[in-house]
Amino acid sequence: MLTLRDLNRATLARQHLLERHKGDVTDIVQRLAGLQAQEPRPPHLGVWSRLEGFERDHLHTALHARTVVRATMWRATLHLVTAADFAAFRPLLAPMLTAAARRFDEIDFDAVVAAADRLLAAGPMTFNELRPRLQEEFPDAYDRALGYAVRMLTPLVMVPTEDRWSYPREPAFGLPGIEPDPAGLETLVERYLAAFGPAAPADMQTWSGLGGLRRVMSGMDLERLAGPDGKELFDLPGGPRPGGDVPAPVRFLPDFDTLVLGYADRTRVVPDAYKGLVTTKNLRVRAIYLVDGFAAGTWQIKRSGKKARLLVSPFTPTPLERLEEEGLRMLAFAEPEAGTLSLEVTGGV
Repeated sequence: MLTLRDLNRATLARQHLLERHKGDVTDIVQRLAGLQAQEPRPPHLGVWSRLEGFERDHLHTALHARTVVRATMWRATLHLVTAADFAAFRPLLAPMLTAAARRFDEIDFDAVVAAADRLLAAGPMTFNELRPRLQEEFPDAYDRALGYAVRMLTPLVMVPTEDRWSYPREPAFGLPGIEPDPAGLETLVERYLAAFGPAAPADMQTWSGLGGLRRVMSGMDLERLAGPDGKELFDLPGGPRPGGDVPAPVRFLPDFDTLVLGYADRTRVVPDAYKGLVTTKNLRVRAIYLVDGFAAGTWQIKRSGKKARLLVSPFTPTPLERLEEEGLRMLAFAEPEAGTLSLEVTGGV
């Protein structure tokens, strides 16, 4: 049986949070099976915490070269994924995305997709530009429903710009120009476990938005392990499990980090006592920092003129000096133009 600390360390090893990965940015995005990217800055910080020597321009260059793309993927939300993973797994997600779109049953989905493909063939558009054009052709449809249907049903990628975090507040979307190369569910299971294992089918379902995974995983040549609560977990044969006594360094993870969103049962990283402090009632997932491998508080950045402050809100008392080195390095990456950097404890979350 795996202890909670065993499970924690196995997870951190695969997430490259015990030791930063030595490689390039496309490699780390592939190893993580993507990063949540609802907002532009968090995935950059997520990569910074996992990749040795990472600089903002490395991801910026990969996005402009389209070796990494920002697109609707897992859970019908925006992610950074490699172009190869977009080609392999976007077709696999189509039934889930179609089911999400069909909550608007008044729409002729085939006609809307055909119209969007035709309009976007002329060049990328923001959704504020695309929706009125669609409504001209479908005047009886709700414009937001038209936009949502296109997001779910039409494979699109966001168009990067020269903004600091590679995207403006209102980004344009375009046709991907990436030939589909569909992979099977078994391949996706292997990729998930390589990045998140050991895990239960419910964990992978929460991460991906797909169902029917217990049947798939049960039919594969996977290791079966007992988790801390005795529940069955699956893992790749020979997957890294370094043991619960391995030291875990302080790490700062951004809002909506893939580590938090990768499981139905998050106790391997976020103790139950603190889950309400990490995920808000409107489902925002706050930025957290890890001490000894587990969530020990939340953090946020406040910028005023040339001064940038990293405000930490501890769940449990932690000596400030344990957080300062990693925290101030992260702050310098996030706010490169700030002249003064500081780390402060704040009482509220």
